[in-house]
Amino acid sequence: MQRREFIGSTAAALAAPAAERIRVGMIGTSHSHAAGKLKGLLDSPELEVVAVCEPTAGARAKATKNPLYSRVRWAGENELISDPSIRAIAVEGDVWENLPRAKKVIAAGKHLHLEKPPGHEMTPFRALVEEARSRKLLCQVGYIWRNHAGINAALTAACEGWLGDVYMMRGTINTDQEQAGRAPLTRYKGGMMFELGCHMIDRVADLWGRPTDVRSWIRHDMNYADTLGDNTLAVFEYGRSLAIVSTSARLPGSGLHRSFELLGTEGSVVIQPVEPGIKMRVTMRRAAGPYKAGEQEIEMPPQPRYIGDLAEFAAAIRSGKPLRHSYDHELTVHETLLRACGEPAV
Repeated sequence: MQRREFIGSTAAALAAPAAERIRVGMIGTSHSHAAGKLKGLLDSPELEVVAVCEPTAGARAKATKNPLYSRVRWAGENELISDPSIRAIAVEGDVWENLPRAKKVIAAGKHLHLEKPPGHEMTPFRALVEEARSRKLLCQVGYIWRNHAGINAALTAACEGWLGDVYMMRGTINTDQEQAGRAPLTRYKGGMMFELGCHMIDRVADLWGRPTDVRSWIRHDMNYADTLGDNTLAVFEYGRSLAIVSTSARLPGSGLHRSFELLGTEGSVVIQPVEPGIKMRVTMRRAAGPYKAGEQEIEMPPQPRYIGDLAEFAAAIRSGKPLRHSYDHELTVHETLLRACGEPAV
């Protein structure tokens, strides 16, 4: 299926819910994406949130301060895992908590939406994915830009040859993290590359697969008394192309600086900012595909997170068809991320 066909089918699935919604649960509330993911689940016309589980008392107390959680019932982990009517569970805790919980979800025969990044080791994640594969259960990792219309249009232009020989992808994803938010990230050798660079690495792997070589710089350059890799850069080498991903921890207006670029001998696509992502600048040497010669600015609707991913997840559960991003893709992304972070990737 071409990316543009997929986007259309996802929109159709979102617009035309079936009579009976798919019952789902959520375990964990402490991930930075958890509240947004819960809202996406609650707003989905295809999914019905049965209950949310938060095993950690402090995390649950914090979550209950968000009015969003007043819309859900709280339940224990065993109740969610053992409920035969629940077909899928989203695991949305802190990264170090998620793989053991995800393992229980798959062992219970339920489809899995797993928040990113899926741990800092390869072996347990590979075992999880292979167990899901063997049991024909979905395993979807929560990278945020898999359904970004502009990025997908750029990848389509590359795959169709409209940009000529694509020799470089560049992605920047910074944040503005205060002192309190840095401590949990110091658990991981890759620092901000692990925390945020994973989203761009997912897009790199979608276009080119496994790189032949990865070089990275995980630097601590900011004036904080910790060990966080807060200024990071990775270069991914392929046969005739490079991908460059950079991410840092402290930048005012960081969202405006998040960018995606795809450069080829016959054309380029630039999206900045990536969110809300309402404009895409395309420059073409000559007309190709839907693009005219010269520079053009293409307007898009805002690109909300989670909606497309959850629509695809629901459609795959209902149809029994595989997700667009395969088990092997999830493994390639994680291996590539760990290589970029200096972690063992075996």
